Order: sequence, then structure tokens, then C-alpha cells
Amino acid sequence: MTITASELGLYAFALFVLFMTPGPVWAAITARALSGGFHAAWPLALGVVIGDALWPLAAIFGLSWITSVYAGFMELLRWVAVAMFIGMGLLILRRADTPIGETGALTRPGMLAGFMAGIVVILANPKAILFYMGILPGFFDLNAVGTADIVAICLISLAVPFIGNLIFAASVDRARRFLASGRAVRRANIIAGSLMLLVGAAIALG
Repeated sequence: MTITASELGLYAFALFVLFMTPGPVWAAITARALSGGFHAAWPLALGVVIGDALWPLAAIFGLSWITSVYAGFMELLRWVAVAMFIGMGLLILRRADTPIGETGALTRPGMLAGFMAGIVVILANPKAILFYMGILPGFFDLNAVGTADIVAICLISLAVPFIGNLIFAASVDRARRFLASGRAVRRANIIAGSLMLLVGAAIALG
């Protein structure tokens, strides 16, 4: 293994700092956690892991051709994501007075829907691959990394945001439990629906 523990530690810290910057994933997790609690949000965090493992591999192996070979597919995926998140947001807003967890827009499809939403929101965001393509060479000599190095980089790339997303989802779920009144329910659903629309808009403009 050519990468030192201090280099991995610095990279992990950088990932944590970047994780603390709100973005589409945070908005999606917040919306799902407000609507269905932690059990509705953690599958999304798991889906995000797919992209968090894929993009570092693409950067390490210099697969910049992915963005050109699959440009059409990635563009299609982006607009599917836009439609999905805007659709879910509108459904939540239409049923804003329905108690949290019963809106159905996010919770009815179950764990698979959350998992797929996570995959879509990370893969449909072009900023994700640009981030990994740009930041990894600044921390490691990608021409000298071995198998153990690659495994370590990928594990940190998925572990830091995954753990952070789970903690964030649990925090939102904890706050959600205090929303008992009808006014609070409506406010929470409006926030959740608006966040889903925001995610869709962010992906469309990205």
C-alpha cells in the first residue's frame, strides 16, 4: 500500500467538510425523513453509496470516456430524476394536510423506492463525478496506487458520507416526532414537498 494513513485521514476530513455542505442529497434525505421517518430515509442513503463508490473508481482508472460514451444515457437519467423528484414533491404538496408518514408519495413504494431515489440523485448529479475527478488527484498519485490503495479510497469515499447521511436522517426523524399538531404537519409536508421540487430543479439546472 503506497498511501499513508495521514493521506487517507486528510482525504476523509475533506470528504466530511464537503459532506457538511448542503446539496441535493441533503434535500432528498430531509424530504424523505420528514415524510416517512428514518426507515424511509436510510435506503436513500444506501443508494447514494453506489455513486460514492462508482465515481472514485472512474477517477482512479481515468475513465473520463464514460462521460462521453454514455453522455446520452446520463442526460436521460438526469431528466428521469428531475421528473421523479418534481412528481414526488407535487404529490406531497397536494396532500400537505395528511399526517406525516401517510402521504404515500415517498413511503408507499418502500425501501426499493428510497434506494433507487438515492442512486438517481447521486448519478444524475454531474457535479458528483466532476468533484471526484478533480479532488482525488489532489490527494493521491493515481498513477501509483495499488489494489489495497483503491479499496481504501473507495471505502472512505462511501463510508464518510454514508455515516453522515444516516446521522443526518436520524436527526431529521427525531425532529419529526415533535410535529404532532395539524399546523406542524402541514408545515413539515410543505417543507418536504418544496425540498423535493428543489432537488428536481437543482438536477435540471446542474
